[in-house]
Amino acid sequence: MCNFPNSNSQLSIANNNSIARDASCIGFQRFHRRRLLQSVATVAGAGWLTGLAEQLARSAELSRSKRPKSLLILWLQGGPSQLETFDPHPGSWIGGEAKAISTSIPNVQISDFLPATAEQMHHACFVRSLVSKEGDHERATYHVKTGWRPDPTLFHPSIGAILCHESESNVEIPRHISILSGEWPARGGYLGPGYDAFQIGDPAKGIPNLKARVDEGTLARRSGPLLRTLETEFQRGRLRDMDRTRTQHQAATDIALTMMTSAQLSAFDIDAEGGEIKARFGDTSFGRGCLAAIRLLEAGVRCVEVELNGWDSHINNHALQMGRAAVLDAALAATMQELHSRDMLDDTIVYCGGEFGRTPQINPAGGRDHWPHGFSALLAGGGLRRGYVHGATVARPEREWFDKKQSIDPTRFAEQLITIPDLHATLLHASGIDHTQEQMTPVGRPLKWSDGSIATELLS
Repeated sequence: MCNFPNSNSQLSIANNNSIARDASCIGFQRFHRRRLLQSVATVAGAGWLTGLAEQLARSAELSRSKRPKSLLILWLQGGPSQLETFDPHPGSWIGGEAKAISTSIPNVQISDFLPATAEQMHHACFVRSLVSKEGDHERATYHVKTGWRPDPTLFHPSIGAILCHESESNVEIPRHISILSGEWPARGGYLGPGYDAFQIGDPAKGIPNLKARVDEGTLARRSGPLLRTLETEFQRGRLRDMDRTRTQHQAATDIALTMMTSAQLSAFDIDAEGGEIKARFGDTSFGRGCLAAIRLLEAGVRCVEVELNGWDSHINNHALQMGRAAVLDAALAATMQELHSRDMLDDTIVYCGGEFGRTPQINPAGGRDHWPHGFSALLAGGGLRRGYVHGATVARPEREWFDKKQSIDPTRFAEQLITIPDLHATLLHASGIDHTQEQMTPVGRPLKWSDGSIATELLS
């Protein structure tokens, strides 16, 4: 088991947003064409503030001709079944009870569990032939979020952290946000805790510790002469031992105070949207998270991840997948529709998927187990083909192919395979980032953002 390092320097304000593991798997468990919109000011963790201070300190050295696009990750934790979502095979021995329905892409069908999404598929590019080398929840989550397999000597950054590292800040709120995050949120890896995703819970509950608990006069006194006195005492005798390029506590404090008094207060406020819009996303925490994500991206946030957990269907697969898909369907369809209507789809890349899929065969408990050998993910937005389906899986595989005494050969089950590193290289390229760019890691060796190859078939 590869444990994600804890970022003790980052203060989590979402500790009341603990997402329980699914019990079925015990032990695993723009301003470019943007509307003028205020966004939220919030007290963030020291880790994020330190990272932003570092970014501000080196901003004069940055010279980038093209700002990366935004990224929206709809993370389906637990491993959704491709057969009950984007790759049904009704009538075959692996098909289960799900039926197939037509979509807005001619001659393309998806599961009848996703009727609203089917009507928006012309916006999407989805892959039916993803393959991974990891079949454990934690390791596979790390693999998909970072593009790398777990390495005990190095902690890789998630793709959202890379986007933030490769773009300049133009907001007073975190640019990397995780909504409803579970056990393994996106991290900054070797880029530092300043690039960790800022974690929040259900947007309907607001963000705790957003405002000062004292009146404005008291706050002004505490953040003025008193704070300067404390800073002077803190620094005395310490600066000789501190790495000035990495310790930015004074700048971090200034940024926190700016956020607390900022006019950007509305990006998280989904109540500012009309009732009809909110209803389309569904009355669920995931639906509200998706709507908040759109508002955050509209305000200039670079990457937002919204998690929908509970897909781990080792038992009673049909009912469990149907229930999760009902929540996903309304929110995913509304997300694509709303991004399009707000003229944001060209500037936003959407990824919807989990750490792996589910086995084609149904086990004796009526469930499907972990399957990294040919699963699905939906992509949409900037730089990606629309109305396109890549790859295919075998509808009637031979039963002996599943012999546990032999290693699984993914080429038997799917064609036009895309590996997880290839997926990352493609998403980075579509975001305007050179995936071959090297960074010096803490272990003293240069490392590319991704060692995959661009899947040009997915690009527009």
